[in-house]
Amino acid sequence: MSIKESDRTIASVDIHNFLRARRSVRRFKTDSIPVPVIERIIETSTFAPSAHNLQPWRFAVVADLSARIRLGKALTTKMRADMTATGVPQSEIEMRVERSMRRLDEAPVVILLCRDVTAIRKDEPEEVTMAIQSVAACGLQLLLAAHAEGLGGNWICWPLYAQEAAREALDLPNTWEPQGMFILGYAEAEPREKNLKELESLSLWI
Repeated sequence: MSIKESDRTIASVDIHNFLRARRSVRRFKTDSIPVPVIERIIETSTFAPSAHNLQPWRFAVVADLSARIRLGKALTTKMRADMTATGVPQSEIEMRVERSMRRLDEAPVVILLCRDVTAIRKDEPEEVTMAIQSVAACGLQLLLAAHAEGLGGNWICWPLYAQEAAREALDLPNTWEPQGMFILGYAEAEPREKNLKELESLSLWI
C-alpha cells in the first residue's frame, strides 16, 4: 500500500469513527454556544441533498427565553390534550409536560426545523414526501455538524403533533411547516452506548 493510499485509509476510518460516535444528548451544561458556531452548523446542514435541489428547509433559531416558553406551552398544551384523549393517567401527563418544558429551558440552543411548503414542483403526494425526506436529510446533517463542533443534540418530533400551534407560537410564516425540533448544547455527561440491531437482519444483498 502506498503512503497516499495509507493516508486515505486512515482518513476513511477516522470519518467512519466520527459518524458512529454521534449520540442523542438530552442533558446539557449551562455553557452558552457562540453565534458563529450556530451559524456554521446551520450552513453546513444546508449542504444536505434535496429533491430537485429545491432546498425546502427553513430554520427558526429560538434563542429568546420567552419565545421558548411560548413554544413549550404550545407544544405541551397539544400534548396534554392528546394524552388525555387516549386515557393516559394525569400523573404521567404532568410528568411528561414538566420534562418537556425543562428540556426547552435547559438547552442552550433550540432550532425548529421546518419545510417550506412552496418549495415543491407539483402539489402531488410523492413530491410532498420527497420534500419531507429532504428536510429529514438536512436534520441529520445538522446533528452531524453539531457533533463536529463538539456539541450534543437531540431530534425531537413534538412539533409534528402541533404544527399550527408551534408556528403560531413563534409567529412563523404560514408557508413554514414544522417538521422537527433540535435541542443542542455541550453534553453534561458521556452519552450511553448505542444498541444496534444485527446488520444481517437489516440488509438484503440481491
